[in-house]
Amino acid sequence: MAERDYPDPGRNRLDFWQAASGAILALFVCIHLVLEGTVILTPSLTNGIAWLLEALWVAQISAPILLLLVAVHFYIAARKMPFRAGELQLFVRHSRALREQDTWLWLVQVLTAIIILMGAFYHVYTVMTDLPISAARSAARLHQGWLLFYVFFLPSVILHTGIGIYRLAVKYGFCTRANRALWRKRIMIGMAAYAVMGFLALVRVWFLA
Repeated sequence: MAERDYPDPGRNRLDFWQAASGAILALFVCIHLVLEGTVILTPSLTNGIAWLLEALWVAQISAPILLLLVAVHFYIAARKMPFRAGELQLFVRHSRALREQDTWLWLVQVLTAIIILMGAFYHVYTVMTDLPISAARSAARLHQGWLLFYVFFLPSVILHTGIGIYRLAVKYGFCTRANRALWRKRIMIGMAAYAVMGFLALVRVWFLA
């Protein structure tokens, strides 16, 4: 009698924590970008929000928790990443043969994850060691060479978050074959909106200095 395949409880638990940590990080990114985007309206509003978060110790407490969550999420997800050159070549070859867009989206997630892992620690450490947070301090950092960093970091965060939300929706049945085109359209619109907002916020902060 052929041996039956049973689900691996350990793998299922890791998949759950990967999805849970990813969902929390995606929610944080969406809220964080909106709060940062308030500088487009007026820097005073951004400064007021930053002051409140620091006065309540939300910023100070959430920063290390955020970095820990990023590290845990990457560690769990890394078990599926094609780090070896042979694995990456095999993945690309299979993706071309299948001609399935979702496989390429996963590769984009892998590449952006590496950028985010390196950039998140650098970004959070620099901001939290230069308190209080303010639009003026952000402008000073941009003119000190941080603009190029955000040119790569911001799109990577938006792409990784948007694709991650889409893949979670597919994994847990919210996105089906019947409504997949609609989901993709909504995700693309959302990513475009956040990209425009992020770009406008960078421009606004740049001209504060």
